[in-house]
Amino acid sequence: MPRYYFDLREGHHVAPDEEGLDLPDMEAVQNEAARALSDLARDTIRATAAFGVARNLSIEVRDDQGTVMQARFQFDIKRLQ
Repeated sequence: MPRYYFDLREGHHVAPDEEGLDLPDMEAVQNEAARALSDLARDTIRATAAFGVARNLSIEVRDDQGTVMQARFQFDIKRLQ
């Protein structure tokens, strides 16, 4: 079973995945990337105090050969009152 690494990226900051996960196919990779990205987005939104600043979050998935998938999420919070 191939090993995939899920590197987290927020803007220019990258947190590389040093452990990786053994997954059977690209559908499982996509599901894991979506789950990880939703967790990252939720945690970033909860921790953010800088309203009005857009955030660009992504998960870049790689195997031993290189990048195989990228999942991105962008949000912008604007207070109207």
